[in-house]
Amino acid sequence: MPASLTPAYHFGRMWPMRILVAPDSFGGTLTAREAAEAIAAGWSEAAPKDTVTARPLSDGGPGFVDVLHAALGGTLVAVNVPDPLGRTVPAVILVTGDTAYVESAQAAGLHLVAPAERDPLAATTYGVGVLLAAAAEAGARTIVTGLGGTATNDGGAGAFAALGAGPVGEDGAALPYGATPLLAVTGLAGHPQLRGAELVLAADVDNPMLGINGASAGYGPQKGASREDVQLLDAALTRWSAVLERDLPGCPPGLGSLPGGGAAGGLGAALLALGGRRESGIGLVRRLTGLDAALDAADLVITGEGACDWQSLRGKVMAGIAEAALERGVPCLVLAGRVDAGRRELAAAGVSAAYSLTEHLGSTEAAMSGASDGLRLLAGRVAREWSS
Repeated sequence: MPASLTPAYHFGRMWPMRILVAPDSFGGTLTAREAAEAIAAGWSEAAPKDTVTARPLSDGGPGFVDVLHAALGGTLVAVNVPDPLGRTVPAVILVTGDTAYVESAQAAGLHLVAPAERDPLAATTYGVGVLLAAAAEAGARTIVTGLGGTATNDGGAGAFAALGAGPVGEDGAALPYGATPLLAVTGLAGHPQLRGAELVLAADVDNPMLGINGASAGYGPQKGASREDVQLLDAALTRWSAVLERDLPGCPPGLGSLPGGGAAGGLGAALLALGGRRESGIGLVRRLTGLDAALDAADLVITGEGACDWQSLRGKVMAGIAEAALERGVPCLVLAGRVDAGRRELAAAGVSAAYSLTEHLGSTEAAMSGASDGLRLLAGRVAREWSS
């Protein structure tokens, strides 16, 4: 058999294929694990001779801790935290050795707030600060925080408040939670207390906190911000950034323009201000879960997420997996809730084909309500196309 005629390019006609299923979560409908299980089940039903390996992923957003716990083991520490609107919700931190992993979306996630309730002017990251404090109290020397999927735009001011360094006004009194009060911030209540732990930001977003590509302009609208709100939010974060640079020892200059500072509504900038270093979320997950070995062994890779759009092509799970597949000369398929990115954009990113659950089921409502079964059926259809 010629070397070029490998099983990956026969698409199962003569040999069983090795399929790697590595999706992100699907918005508020499916976790990464549920999505991976649905896709794997559908493919196996349609192509039972193929070997299917499921590796659910996260780039730092929802599912970050769950994915790492499945790969690393470790201890889950339960913590009750306030959500973006102050309601108590359960969360966990993952502790392995002297490292703790925190998922900002567990405390500040967009999925915690109903569409009608979303208000980035008032939403707070206070709960994320509670998680960071719990990680420090657990003895972690390094705290890795997954950033993404939040309903907040307060620049991490709420998290600072939970750590004893919240924003204060001219009279020295603590300001209310949320982004709008930062228009009146003049200082900090103290220095954040993290027992000297090293901070790592797991994020693939490279947006800065401020400006036309910043947290407010880039992600505020999907969190419920109007055009006028975006201008107000950016002004509030501009003032907050200036206070952090002036009053926080060691804060890097030009905080508002640093890449990654716009992650999680500016929470990234708050952690950078504390000396945190940014690491690719999908890169970190790939390394810790041993994903590269699974990629090396695959004949075809499937990834996916809720919405395959321009953001997907800027460092998220889908982009990372497509790039890795392209490097190996392996086809990469995308199964998503909806596909908004163009065919040429996807091809340039390394995607061989993309399939929409919304189109498969006929409506957004059907895709949301029957995501698991629909994804399984869609995977079966795709398997019959690519594996037989």
